[in-house]
Amino acid sequence: MSVRVRRVQEAPEPDDGVRVLVDRLWPRGVSKDAARVDEWPKALTPSTELRRWYHAGEGSYEEFGERYEAELAAPEAAELLDHVRELSRKGPVTLLTAVKTPEHSHAAVLARVLGEG
Repeated sequence: MSVRVRRVQEAPEPDDGVRVLVDRLWPRGVSKDAARVDEWPKALTPSTELRRWYHAGEGSYEEFGERYEAELAAPEAAELLDHVRELSRKGPVTLLTAVKTPEHSHAAVLARVLGEG
């Protein structure tokens, strides 16, 4: 199972496999052609409320991760999570995000959860 996280602004690479955008909003300044996104499962992204809470600095990254994992247990998100997990069993999957620090974002939490499944 191969899942990695990259910024959507980075040029696609041949070993990216299936490219999955994991942001709720389309990234500014990135054309759809340049991004080469294969899937965009919006229901797999953190809720607006959780994103706002985290970006307001009201909690730690660890608490954000716990709350996001709880959201991923909801039926629609869990179904999409299973789908992406299945894709990763067939070949590489690259989770794409526009955040400046992907290692401290929802994409890193998602990659970890996918790796545990």
